[in-house]
Amino acid sequence: MMFTITCPSCKTEGKFSILESKYVGPYKCWKCREFFQVLIDNNELKKCEPLTQEELEKQQEVEALKAKFQQK
Repeated sequence: MMFTITCPSCKTEGKFSILESKYVGPYKCWKCREFFQVLIDNNELKKCEPLTQEELEKQQEVEALKAKFQQK
């Protein structure tokens, strides 16, 4: 399903695909390149907060570790 989000920073409308009606994770604006932590629940944007590059990298490390341990 396609979800439409308006960037809080530059007000540009962007779209991205999600598999379920709930999503928690990063979103990057295609125009201004800013990162945000978003929470989408029941196809409704509940939270959208700025995310630093450092915070994004930490999240990616955690997800990589989760994936590594799920494979075993």
